[in-house]
Amino acid sequence: MSEIIESVSERLQAVQARISDAARVAGRAPGSIRLIAVSKTFPADDIAALLAAGQRDFGESYLQEAEAKIETLGDAGVVWHFIGPIQSNKTRAIAEHFDWVHSIERTKIAERLATQRPARLPPLDVCLQVNVSGEATKSGVSPDDVPALARAIKALDRLRLRGLMAIPEPTDDIGLQRARFRLLRELRDRIAAEVGPLDTLSMGMSDDLESAIAEGATMVRVGRALFGNRPRAA
Repeated sequence: MSEIIESVSERLQAVQARISDAARVAGRAPGSIRLIAVSKTFPADDIAALLAAGQRDFGESYLQEAEAKIETLGDAGVVWHFIGPIQSNKTRAIAEHFDWVHSIERTKIAERLATQRPARLPPLDVCLQVNVSGEATKSGVSPDDVPALARAIKALDRLRLRGLMAIPEPTDDIGLQRARFRLLRELRDRIAAEVGPLDTLSMGMSDDLESAIAEGATMVRVGRALFGNRPRAA
C-alpha cells in the first residue's frame, strides 16, 4: 500500500470514528450518517486513494474540475455530489454527471436541472441550500422562502427532493453551532409535513460535524480532515 493510501486510509478511519462517537453520544446509529468526502481542489489520485480505502461519496463545487475527475476515474463506483453554487449555463453538465445536488436555491435552476436530466438516469436527488446564518454574502435561500421552493421542486418529475443543506457561518461556539443546525432540522420537519417525507439533512463539516450529528445530520461533508489543507491558489 502506497504512502498516500496509508495516509488517507488513516484519516478516513479517524473521521469515521468521530462520526461513530458523535452518533453514539446522540443515541443514533452510526450507519445513519453518510460521509461525503469534499474533494474539490484535490486531484483524482487522492480520490482514487480514498476509493481504495472504501469511501464512495465525493463532493465537488467546481464543474470543470469535477468533469475532468469524473472522466479520469470512469466507472469506479463513485457517487458524485455537487455542493457548490450553480450557474444557469452549468446545469446541463451537472444534470448529466452528478447523482446528487445539494445547493439548489432558485426555481429556475431546479427547472433546468429537471429538464436536462437524461432519461437514461434515475431522477436527480436534490437538497435545498438554506442560509441559516443570515449572511448577506452566503449562498442559500432564506428560511422563509423554503416552503415555496420546496413545493416547486416537488412538482418536477426528474428531480427527487430529499431534504435541506446548510453551510453556517464558522464559529467555535458549540451552542451557536447546534442552534443553527437545529434551525435546519426544524425547518425540514415543517416542510416535510407539507410536501411529504424528507430524509436528508446535509450539514456539518470538519470543524462542527459533532454538533451537526447531535442535531440530526444524515450527511456530513468533510474535506480538510480527510485530505489535509487545500492547495493554495497559484
